[in-house]
Amino acid sequence: KLQLVESGGGSVQAGGSLTLACEASGSTGKNYVRTWFRQAPGKQREGVAAMTIGSGNTYYADSVKGRFIISYDYDKNTLYLRMNSLKSEDTAMYYCAAGPGGPWHQAQFYDYWGQGTQVTVSS
Repeated sequence: KLQLVESGGGSVQAGGSLTLACEASGSTGKNYVRTWFRQAPGKQREGVAAMTIGSGNTYYADSVKGRFIISYDYDKNTLYLRMNSLKSEDTAMYYCAAGPGGPWHQAQFYDYWGQGTQVTVSS
């Protein structure tokens, strides 16, 4: 069983930066794809960035390319999302998820989820 716990959310001014962390515990199994999703009120859950553990392949939503960086610390079993140049549109609950591979941006593909961490960006 894989458990994911997010941290690092908070309030930040537009243009600022924030780093989210998702610490994994338990057995990874075949859940090599680790992804950050976000969901704002009234909006669909959106895949933000993903990384395939082992290969290091990364994927980003167009809305965050050039601003966000996903990374993984293998010693700490922790997925990170460095968010730069934050905009008010980035305000959402951010979740990390793990899955066995497939369309990274589709939420139904993932088997394990953290409980989320809130990011609020003020203009």
